[in-house]
Amino acid sequence: MATATADRATDASPIKELTLRGILLGAVLTLLFTAANVYLGLKLGITFATSIPAAVISMAVLKIFADSTIQENNIVQTIASAAGTLSAIIFVLPGLIMIGWWTHFPYFLSVAVIGLGGVLGVMYSVPLRRALVTGSDLPYPEGVAAAEVLKVGAGVGGAEENRRGLLAIIWASLVSAGFFILAKTKLLTDTAARTFRVGAGASGVATSLSMALIGVGHLVGMAVGIAMLVGILISWVGLIPWLTAQAGVPAGTDVEALVGTVFRTKVRYIGAGTMLVAALWTLLKVIGPVIGGIRQALAANRARSEGEQLELTERDLPITIVGGAILLSMVPIGLLLANFAAAGPLAAHATTLVLVSIAYVLIAGLIIASITGYMAGLIGASNSPVSGVGILTALGISLILLALFRGAPPEATNSLVAFGLLVTGVIFGVATIANDNLQDLKTGQLVGATPWRQQVALVIGVVFGALVIPPILDLLNSAFGFQGAPGAGPNALAAPQALLISGITKGVLGGTLDWKMIEIGLGIGVVVVIADELLKRGSAGRFALPPLAVGMGMYLPMEVDLLIPVGAFLGWSYDRWARTTANPAFAERLGTLMATGLIVGESLMGVVYAGLVAAAEKAGSKNSADVLALIDSNPFAMPIAIVVFAAAIAALYGLTRRSAASAPAIDPSSAAPPLESYR
Repeated sequence: MATATADRATDASPIKELTLRGILLGAVLTLLFTAANVYLGLKLGITFATSIPAAVISMAVLKIFADSTIQENNIVQTIASAAGTLSAIIFVLPGLIMIGWWTHFPYFLSVAVIGLGGVLGVMYSVPLRRALVTGSDLPYPEGVAAAEVLKVGAGVGGAEENRRGLLAIIWASLVSAGFFILAKTKLLTDTAARTFRVGAGASGVATSLSMALIGVGHLVGMAVGIAMLVGILISWVGLIPWLTAQAGVPAGTDVEALVGTVFRTKVRYIGAGTMLVAALWTLLKVIGPVIGGIRQALAANRARSEGEQLELTERDLPITIVGGAILLSMVPIGLLLANFAAAGPLAAHATTLVLVSIAYVLIAGLIIASITGYMAGLIGASNSPVSGVGILTALGISLILLALFRGAPPEATNSLVAFGLLVTGVIFGVATIANDNLQDLKTGQLVGATPWRQQVALVIGVVFGALVIPPILDLLNSAFGFQGAPGAGPNALAAPQALLISGITKGVLGGTLDWKMIEIGLGIGVVVVIADELLKRGSAGRFALPPLAVGMGMYLPMEVDLLIPVGAFLGWSYDRWARTTANPAFAERLGTLMATGLIVGESLMGVVYAGLVAAAEKAGSKNSADVLALIDSNPFAMPIAIVVFAAAIAALYGLTRRSAASAPAIDPSSAAPPLESYR
């Protein structure tokens, strides 16, 4: 029997996986999720992960077909998540409007920048699959969560386990979505924040009351949670009180505004410096596995060319195709950059600019793909500070341009800034797709998908996203504009990351960047790396302080990351209890499914809410963000929200524990067949 299963796994797959209906459904979900992400990202500076909502919707739609499979649903979520994630290009391209270089988004140029960067991201991450997915113990929280959702929908794991698992997802999703809706009515609030004086300075504490963050924390584990908490403490207990004291906090100062300004203009740059050290250290650690992954891919390609059959779950796109696609993509990238440079005062240096930039894209692209892939494995795609990687990318190309054109006349500076942003845009596409791609490939590994089919689906998702994003950007630019752009009106969208990245590029090339903050961050990063190595050696690997997670804790706003350590502690406590039960594996799996439900409910409501806000904007509402508001304000919203939030989380964990403790022993004969037999 085992031999027959293995034989089926090495033959051409008889199941439905990469299908026309799946591609069409993925295209529809792409439009929905990409539009929502572009709008929310420009207005609020945040985007949401689309893998899990896409998986849930895909299962609901494809369930009407009797021959739908878990792998086909996986392809749909892969296409939609690739396009939805690619919408993070909004953290760079609006910068060209802000500096006055563009007045609108040229369609074909924008499609080229987005599409070429995205396809490069797919190609760079193919050899990384073996290094960072199948060959590592990174948790990949969202990839695991998406796989759990797909497994429950497919009935993998036995009738009783799946019945209880499905209930865990449904209850957690309903509670998470319900709290989201309550917060948007303004009966409750979804943010709790306070600023206060600390000696001669000031600081604050803030958290987004997001159940999805609790779910992410549960999935990433204690090591990452503690590291992020350390980063939060460095920023908010150490740096902000010190820097605000230097600025002075006289009586009558708006403390909240001062703390926010110091965080945005100083502490985030320190966090970026720490992330740079952590990223380089991470690269040094993963470079061996990455090279090993490339060697394995070459060996697999040779084996296939010699007629040897590989397991379907080990078949990537052939490395020759991957390498050829990377090199061939340099031709249109070079033409794009040459055309861009030839239109302004840089025309005389176009050849030098193009050659240097192509080398930068080739080398930095692989480095960035490795870093963002590692970050996704560490903490999840939606919580990875990809904008921080964008900052480092912009910093790198800006320094190169500064070295090449030091002393350039002022009229050339704006052209250099625009050129630097365009190069950053291409590499940012690599970063966002590699960040998402490895999560999707982890999901595929867990549900028995064929890697090369999933990689083709990722390319399809990139193409869909590249075609859809520019018109949405143009629509929002013409309707509202962006803060910091010439002629921006009172309703201009904040686009905070684009404003920051364009500001850094201008700061380097214009000589106004505060390097002291970045240098402080570099020093902190070195200390954290040393502390991590000492911890791991002194505890034989039982304890660690992941440097990249510390940098993320420093860089991300506290309201975005404070609940992740809380969720990590809750997950650790739950798993310790689960090990004492009669069926530890089932109990831990049930906790994972409950945490997944917290992410599912809020993610789906995020899509619905974005659609309602966009509809209200189109209808001419002046307060579209309050489209669900029932009252203007509630003076007791914050304390009530904290109590309700804590009670809901406690109730869900209690319900999950009771369900796990009372579950009967699973009869092996009643369990669903393993995933391999679905082939």
